[in-house]
Amino acid sequence: MNMKVKKNVGIAIGSDRSGFVYKKKLICYLKAQGYHVEDAGTFQEEVCDYPVFAQKVGELVSSQLSDFGILICGSGEGMAIAANKVPNVRCGIAYSDEVAALLRQHNDANIVAFGANFMSYEDVKRRVDIFLSTKFLGLYHVDRIAMINKMEKRSR
Repeated sequence: MNMKVKKNVGIAIGSDRSGFVYKKKLICYLKAQGYHVEDAGTFQEEVCDYPVFAQKVGELVSSQLSDFGILICGSGEGMAIAANKVPNVRCGIAYSDEVAALLRQHNDANIVAFGANFMSYEDVKRRVDIFLSTKFLGLYHVDRIAMINKMEKRSR
């Protein structure tokens, strides 16, 4: 899928060993599309603790050093759970093309997660394109995001 790329968009990307191969391929693909990519690890295909990499990506996005984040593990679940513990992160699993778009349109998600054990690389690549090219709709979704932000602040 060849999409028009917004220049100077930074993407933080992280994986555990299950997502390592997809991550390496996505880094090459995204750089070729003109994105600035920050590899937050893992840097080898060995057993590792996925929360470490979810936190790194989450902090890069939360601090606005990166515009968006991509996380890949076996199911996507662990990475999404861990990333959502970082303030100002809204992460969901793009388990379909439609959900990849809805994460941005309705939830203003800034990080997307994938399960390499349940999705082909081509599916992940296509959903990354959809996620990155889709805009937040605003409208009544703004109020819902504000409610989530308020919940987050109260729980700290």
